[in-house]
Amino acid sequence: MRSHSYINTTKSIINQYDGSMPLASWLKQFFKSEKKYGSTDRKQIAHACYCYYRLGNSFNSNPIDERILIAIFLCSSSENIFLKELKPEWNQSILLSLVEKLNLLNAINEVDQLFPFGAELSEQVDRHEFNLSFLFQPDLFLRIRPGKKEKVIAQLTEGGVDFKIINNDCLQLNNQTKADEILHFDADVVVQDLNSQQVLQPLEKFLADDNPLQLWDCCAASGGKSILFHDHYPQVQLSVSDVRESILINLQNRFKRAGIKNYHAFIADIASENFQLKKNFDLVICDAPCSGSGTWSRTPEQLCFFKKDKIETYSNLQKRIVINAAKAIKKNGYFLYITCSVFKRENEEVVEFLQKNASLQLKAMQYLKGYDRKADTLFTSLFTL
Repeated sequence: MRSHSYINTTKSIINQYDGSMPLASWLKQFFKSEKKYGSTDRKQIAHACYCYYRLGNSFNSNPIDERILIAIFLCSSSENIFLKELKPEWNQSILLSLVEKLNLLNAINEVDQLFPFGAELSEQVDRHEFNLSFLFQPDLFLRIRPGKKEKVIAQLTEGGVDFKIINNDCLQLNNQTKADEILHFDADVVVQDLNSQQVLQPLEKFLADDNPLQLWDCCAASGGKSILFHDHYPQVQLSVSDVRESILINLQNRFKRAGIKNYHAFIADIASENFQLKKNFDLVICDAPCSGSGTWSRTPEQLCFFKKDKIETYSNLQKRIVINAAKAIKKNGYFLYITCSVFKRENEEVVEFLQKNASLQLKAMQYLKGYDRKADTLFTSLFTL
C-alpha cells in the first residue's frame, strides 16, 4: 500500500530534519534530490510532516507511526490515503469537528500538552484555544491597497478564487491559493496577516490623516508596516532601517512595486551600545525581532525545535533596541512597539522596562488575538514622550 511507503518516508524525514532551516525549505531540497516522488507523493508526504509537527508536545507516549496517523486525523478536513488504508474508521469520521475528533480519541487533555512553553505565555492568551489553533493551517490574508478594491475583486472572481471580505480592505483566502498568479502583489495587494493589518489602530485617535509627520520604522524588515502606514497616511516623511542589508534590498524592491519613492533607507544596528541617531521623529515604529511564537501555527516545526533560552535572548535584545530607538522620539511624539510573540518576557516585560528606563507614558497595550480566526497573534503597545 502506498500509505506504508508514505509513512516510512515521513519517518525518515522526521529523523533527518534538525530544524536548522524552515521545514518548507528543507522539504523543497529533499524532494529536489529525491526525483522518484511525483507531485501527489510530495503533497501527501509534506502534509504528513506538517501534521506531525503540529502535535507539538502532545501524544508523546505514542509510537511515531501512530503519532503520524493521529496528527493526520486531527489536522485534515478531507479523506486521505493514509487514513483510508490504515485507519478507515477515522477516515469515515474526518468531517467531525476538532473537539469531536479529540473526544473520539479520548484525548481532549492532550491539547494541554501541545505547546511546550505554557509557563512563558502571557496571561492574556487563552492557553487552551491557543493550543487548539496549532492543529489548523492558518489562512492567507491580503490587504487591498487604496483605490484597488474593485480591480482586485474582479480579478479574483474572474480567476474562480474563493475568498471572504473581512472588512473594507482585508481579504481572507485558503492558504494554498496561488494568489500571486492572479494579483499584483505590493502594487494592488499586500500579503499581510489579519492582525498585522490592525497594528496602527492605537494611533488612529492621535494622528491626523493630513499630518506630514516624520516616521522612523526602525526594524523595517521587508517594509510591510511602512507600506501600511503610507497607505493610511500618504503625507508621511518615511525613514526605514534594518540591521541586514539584504533585507533592505528586498524592502526597496517592494517599495518600487508599491510606488513609494520618497523615503530614506539605511542600515542600523540599533541594539549596539554605540548606536546614535542625530535626527528625531514624530513617530517611531519598532516591530522588534522576536521568537515569532504568535505565528508558529504557520511554522509548527518551531514547537519541536525552538529552545526556551532563546526567549531570554530575544527579550534582552528587544530591551537594547527599544531603549536606543526611544531616544529618537520628539517631545509629544509616539513610540509603537510590536511583536508577533505571545511570551510575557518579550511583551509585558519589555513594556515595564521602557516605563522604568525611558521617560515614556504608556497609552495603550493589547494582544491582537488570531488563534480563533486562523490568523497570527500579535502584541502592540503605544507610548508617548
